[in-house]
Amino acid sequence: MDMRPLKHFLALADMLHFGRASDACHISSSTLSRSIRQLEENLGAPLFERDNRHVALTRQGQMFQHYARDALEQWEAIRHSLMSEARELAGEISIYCSVTASYSFLYALLSEFRLRHPRIELKLHTGDPAESVGRVLAGEEDMAITPRPRTLPDGLAFKPMTTSPLVFIAPREETSWMPSTPQTPSAAQWAGVPMILSESGLAREHCDTWFKALGVTPQIYAQVAGNEAIVSMVGLGFGVGVVPKIVLDNSPLRDRVAVLPVKPELPHYDVGLCVAKRRLKSPLIRALWAEV
Repeated sequence: MDMRPLKHFLALADMLHFGRASDACHISSSTLSRSIRQLEENLGAPLFERDNRHVALTRQGQMFQHYARDALEQWEAIRHSLMSEARELAGEISIYCSVTASYSFLYALLSEFRLRHPRIELKLHTGDPAESVGRVLAGEEDMAITPRPRTLPDGLAFKPMTTSPLVFIAPREETSWMPSTPQTPSAAQWAGVPMILSESGLAREHCDTWFKALGVTPQIYAQVAGNEAIVSMVGLGFGVGVVPKIVLDNSPLRDRVAVLPVKPELPHYDVGLCVAKRRLKSPLIRALWAEV
């Protein structure tokens, strides 16, 4: 069975851009356009609205998107089950994680797995960890290395790999706005401190809770997607940031910042591997899941 048209459709439905979708599928834009046209002709319905400036899913396209994801997952599950009977797994697994996680966890996770399953192709996408759970549940990624959410969604399975504290970091050079006694924080000390925080995610939630308990609305200097950039901006002297200690320990700029001994400390959080429970039907996904 040729499942490529479904893969082409899903790539375009996710990216809404013919150029990027064709690159992801390793085909030309004209080939992708023909594949989508043929699919629409077979279905007898338009799947996309498109002109020279934009691409958007039609109502029929949104309905077909759910079918296409389910059909591909079921096809991969039965194909991999048959391969498993032959004791050889082949196919691809996409993994989403932050840049820090890519060099902190992937080697230990994948080194022996690659030797046992040489025909499994691994695709790595890096980005903001705050997006990881949503991408996995939406079917955009097979698995993700991510902090465990405060409330685990019903459809998500999570295995912890390590625990990391959240820390306040500041420039090493003294500034007029630096809290003088971070061990005993007060509203007056922190009211004027420029903060560099994540746009969203678990670290931001814990930080917002900390400031609320102190009775202060934080003065936001910058909101950043990705913790690595927070270390850079703090090192340049723009403000105080909050990052997982594992990010700081692996940062090439760690000598340019200092950890503030803030009390009360922010909560630790678990970092681990997550997957949509429905994807655990796939022998490929189960094989990697068993590595943790």
